[in-house]
Amino acid sequence: MKKFNYISLAFLSLMFLGACEQEVMTLTQPEPDMTNLGPDPCAGGAGTANFTKFVAIGNSFVAGVQGGALFNDGQANSLPAIINKQLACAGGTATFNQPNINATLGWNLFVTQPFLSDNTKPVLGRLRLQGTPPRPTPQAYAAGVLEAVPNPAANPGFIYTGGKATLNNFGIPAIVLGQSLIEETGDWTVAGVDPRFSPFYGRLAPPPGGTTTLIGDAAAAGGSFFLFWLGLDDFFLHAAFGGDPSLAPLTNAVGGTQFDFDFQYTAAITTLLGSNAELKGVVGNFPDIFKMPHFTSVAYNAVPLDAATAAQLNGGFAGYNAALDGLKNPAFGGAFGTAEQLDARKITFATGNNRPVLIDETLQDLGAGFDALLGAGAITPEQRAALEPYEQVRQTSSTDILPLSTGSVLGTTVGGNPLLINGLTVPLADRYVLIPTEITAINNARVAYNSIVTGIVASNTTKLALADVDAALNALITAQAGIYNGVTITPNINPPTGIYSEDGVHPNTRGYAFLANVFIDAINAKFGSTIPKANLARYSATGLPLP
Repeated sequence: MKKFNYISLAFLSLMFLGACEQEVMTLTQPEPDMTNLGPDPCAGGAGTANFTKFVAIGNSFVAGVQGGALFNDGQANSLPAIINKQLACAGGTATFNQPNINATLGWNLFVTQPFLSDNTKPVLGRLRLQGTPPRPTPQAYAAGVLEAVPNPAANPGFIYTGGKATLNNFGIPAIVLGQSLIEETGDWTVAGVDPRFSPFYGRLAPPPGGTTTLIGDAAAAGGSFFLFWLGLDDFFLHAAFGGDPSLAPLTNAVGGTQFDFDFQYTAAITTLLGSNAELKGVVGNFPDIFKMPHFTSVAYNAVPLDAATAAQLNGGFAGYNAALDGLKNPAFGGAFGTAEQLDARKITFATGNNRPVLIDETLQDLGAGFDALLGAGAITPEQRAALEPYEQVRQTSSTDILPLSTGSVLGTTVGGNPLLINGLTVPLADRYVLIPTEITAINNARVAYNSIVTGIVASNTTKLALADVDAALNALITAQAGIYNGVTITPNINPPTGIYSEDGVHPNTRGYAFLANVFIDAINAKFGSTIPKANLARYSATGLPLP
């Protein structure tokens, strides 16, 4: 057999621009001046519901996360806070206690950063659009400002001291349904040891804590009406980490055990309703996250290359491609795939936008094939070692999804080595790309979760209303725009019309007002109440890009 050249690359002068901006980031004319609006009508009836004390339980969408962080302004305009303002017009009260986060920029949930293990690095807070082209960019606190650090040893103000019994909002960022049912979620004695621990729930009680559950706390708060919207993170976190189960597993839908969504959802709702015979509530279903900007903003061919760089890369992968040709040899009897399958795994680049290289764990591992080439004398031991990282690789296709966070990784070097470039010479790991089998599994889980939610509502028809968030967002996506209270909204990040914040998944303030009306419509329809809807013109959209 012919001997093949091993992979080697000279310095790559990448033109990596625009890999993580949105597909469409157009700025429209400023909105009309709404500063002189008169007061909104505030009159309505409760129907068969009682809004005396409204309690909300959920994840980051209920807590008020925007731009990848929980911060003061976002919290003040959380989904349940907006709903409560409208409930006050229909027999509710203006009081809505939230566990104040006391942070102007918050703690960025989308960026890995130490819990103050390195005091020299500034804390990164919320994302804002910045630069040309505008990109979601973490905003850094000044050196030494620790107000957002979720560690009471460094930031005592992180602990909420107002008492859980007085709270109305039990929204906890980045929490799965099962965590709401176990004490470990708030137990500071297992912080840093047990992955089920959440400092954002632990902050509701000073360390050591660990004697209550989130659902138990919410049930004990004495609400007369509740909003429950937990379960989205059971599939969103898995998707955000590229379907890597070691970083965020996908909760099994049906099984009836403590590890399954059906058991957990039933247990949570049963606990809440069992706390008060007169208690009623509204629950939300789960939208298609793959239609959100977080999963549509980075194109599958997101790496632009000039002719010289493309040629250098092609020269570097010539040995790998030749090794694939070698595996077609009839002597192997097709053990390593058909000629068509092997050709599909070849790596090629051209001038313009290019497809990154990724590891696809569903592909046949070609390690044994490369070993066979070595045994046949077709490659040297050095060449075999160079092929090691490429035993299960291919380039992305239009059926793959690259999360928004992957855009900040593409084209960066590993350890500052100009020969090791993420997505090019270094294949993207599982956490950075969603392949078709993972996308299908996530979609199937979401559909199953929604079916479980619908079934629970049907089993408690006089107690529960269902807010069809999925249908509402799908309708907006299909229409591409809507006009409410004189302002236009669109299903993207684009200022000033987009309803999504800079992280591409959590709504901005106006987006939360839009969702609030979806929940209000459901409450009115089920319980005969006449709660007035929120005026979207009074709520701000995503800010224009910073210079």
